[in-house]
Amino acid sequence: MDVPGPGSRRAAAATALLRSARVPRGGWFLPTALLCAYGFFASLRPSEPFLTPYLLGPDKNLTEQEDPQPDRLLVLKVLWNDFLKCYSSRPLLCWSVWWALSTCSYFQVVNYTQGLWEQVMPSRSAAIYNGGVEAVSTLLGAVAVFAVGYIRISWSTWGEMMLSLFSLLIAASVYVMDTVHNIWVCYTSYVIFRIIYMLLITIATFQIAANLSMERYALVFGVNTFIALALQTLLTLIVVDSSGLGLDITTQFLIYAGYFALIAVVFLANGTVNILKKYRKQEDAELSSQVTTS
Repeated sequence: MDVPGPGSRRAAAATALLRSARVPRGGWFLPTALLCAYGFFASLRPSEPFLTPYLLGPDKNLTEQEDPQPDRLLVLKVLWNDFLKCYSSRPLLCWSVWWALSTCSYFQVVNYTQGLWEQVMPSRSAAIYNGGVEAVSTLLGAVAVFAVGYIRISWSTWGEMMLSLFSLLIAASVYVMDTVHNIWVCYTSYVIFRIIYMLLITIATFQIAANLSMERYALVFGVNTFIALALQTLLTLIVVDSSGLGLDITTQFLIYAGYFALIAVVFLANGTVNILKKYRKQEDAELSSQVTTS
C-alpha cells in the first residue's frame, strides 16, 4: 500500500478546503452588476444629443464643420481670461510666486534629506531616528498651523517682509543641516525647516484664496503646483542628475540653502518697495485732506 507523500497530502487538504468553502450567494452577480452599472453611467452623456443642435442653431452662426472647435476654443479663452484676471492681482501674484519657488526647493530637501543624514550618521553604524523626526516635524508643523490663526498682522502690508524673514530662516536651517555634521543638529534643523514651511504655505494658501472667487481655486492652485513641479524637475536635472552637474549631496544642500536665501533677498527688496509706496500714498492722502480742510 502506497503511503501518500507530504506534497500529495497538502494538495488533498487544499482541495478539501476549497470544496468546503461556501461561495456567497450571488457572489459573482453583484460585483458584475456594479461594474456594468458603473461603466454605463460613466459613459452616459445625456447632453450630447442636444449639444450639436444647440450649437448649430440660427442664433449661434456656426456650421457643421465648425462645431468641434468652438467648445475647445471657448474653454481655452475662458481659462486664459481667468488666468490673466487672477494673476493681475499683485498680492495673489506675490504669494503665488513664493508658493512655486519655495515648494520647488522644499520637495528637493524632503526628497534628499535621508541621503544627507546617511552621510552624517550611517545607519549601519548607529541607531537612527529618521522616521521619528519625520513624525515629530509633521506634528509640530500641524501645531504651528493651528497657532497661525492667532497671529494678528496686516499681511497685505507686511506679508512680503515676513516671507523674506522666514525664507531666510529656512535658508539658515538648511545651511546648518548641511554644514554641521552632527545628526542631532541635522534633526533639529530639519524640524525647524518643516515647521516654517508648513506655517508659510498655510498662510500663502489662505491669502491666495482670499483674493479669489471659489470657482478659480483649482486654476490658481493647479498652476502654482505645476510651476513648482516644473521648477523642481529643472533643478533636479541641473543639480542632481548625472547628465547635469551631478553634485554630491553636501553641495546640493548648499545650493538649496542659497536658493532660499535668494528668495529672501527678492522678497525683501519687493516688500521694502511695497511698504514705501503705501506710506507715500498715506502721506499724500493726509496732505490732500489737510489742504482740503484748510
